[in-house]
Amino acid sequence: MRGVIPSPNIWNAPQTYELENRAVDPDRVADSAMRELRAWQGATVLDVGCGTGYHLPSLAAEAAQVIGVEPHRDLVTLARRRCASLENVRIFHATAQDMPLPDSSVDVAIARWAYFFGPGCEPGLRELSRVVRRGGAAFVIDLDATRGEFGTWFQRTVPTYSPAKVEAFWSQQGWQRRELDLRMAFERRQDLEAVLRIEFAPEVAEQAIAQVRGLELAYPNVLRWRFF
Repeated sequence: MRGVIPSPNIWNAPQTYELENRAVDPDRVADSAMRELRAWQGATVLDVGCGTGYHLPSLAAEAAQVIGVEPHRDLVTLARRRCASLENVRIFHATAQDMPLPDSSVDVAIARWAYFFGPGCEPGLRELSRVVRRGGAAFVIDLDATRGEFGTWFQRTVPTYSPAKVEAFWSQQGWQRRELDLRMAFERRQDLEAVLRIEFAPEVAEQAIAQVRGLELAYPNVLRWRFF
């Protein structure tokens, strides 16, 4: 689809990314931080870049309606299969910058590690401004590349990424931020290693695997938000 930024980890290895989803934030720190700002009980919630729909069932347990938007057709199929029994969930094959939703139809929009990386995502942000109604909120959760070993591994894998430019972009757009100290906790060492191999360049991944002991690793993130 036009305008889509490929996500090589989940696009190329959805089964391994499923292991990552299970491991990330077992303490639900991110959800708690978002709920403090704008709860979604009884609301219409939009998951932008929902992937295989991992978070849709938990959102659907509280929200009145849940909408998933995903540009990768195979992931859309997996998400629809996962949510087939949930009557309050709809999933669209669409991009963040062109969502098939009415104006002012969403209370809470969430993008977890999807699309909103900074400069270049202005069309997606304009679309959020269109679909989120007054009194609503949008959240973006992303890796904090300025902190910890995980951030260092990411910057070595994507040397063109500029945390300073990303921060300047979000500040100029009027979004607020808060650091989140998340963690990943795995049941098996082989799962941890597999996840590191889809997240980082091969040489970086092998060095990361050598550095990590046990089944857990720190995962520094940043929560960004805007009220409408």
